[in-house]
Amino acid sequence: MTRTAVGRTPHRRPRYRGSALVSAVLALAVFPAAEPRTPAPRKDDTFVTAQTTGILNIEGGECFTDPVYSRQAAEVVVLYRPCEERADNQSYAFLHAPDGPWDRPALAAFGWAGCGGDFVRRWTSRAASGLDYYPILPTAETWADGDRDIMCVVYRPGGELTGSLVPLLR
Repeated sequence: MTRTAVGRTPHRRPRYRGSALVSAVLALAVFPAAEPRTPAPRKDDTFVTAQTTGILNIEGGECFTDPVYSRQAAEVVVLYRPCEERADNQSYAFLHAPDGPWDRPALAAFGWAGCGGDFVRRWTSRAASGLDYYPILPTAETWADGDRDIMCVVYRPGGELTGSLVPLLR
């Protein structure tokens, strides 16, 4: 038999033509691509409002889910969840805003300052605790109905709660 320039006999075909493609298909079959991760939600003073269904049922120290669309309710809702059952958030304080005309920027500043001060008294800092917080503000509509309460909420960025996070103040 004579050899070709590439060192093969002329009547033989290469055994693994397209072996890179075969390897890739086998790798995907054995190690399927991970499902894309949903980015952690940005929890700020617009994440949940006083008009989010279910939030007015949450009391001090109680845990609840992040807002999700409920087909049954046909709207976005938050649900009470015992803190031990892997909740997303826990209320830790309530602030009462002073009466006056609706002013969202002023209300947000009041909420961040008040919730931040209470957060530092309880957990020292975000860095030391690994926790973060956000205020839940009244909306223009709930403000017109007399709602002046701001709920302060603590959560673990990138994770769920596995128990109550709220320490008792001395």
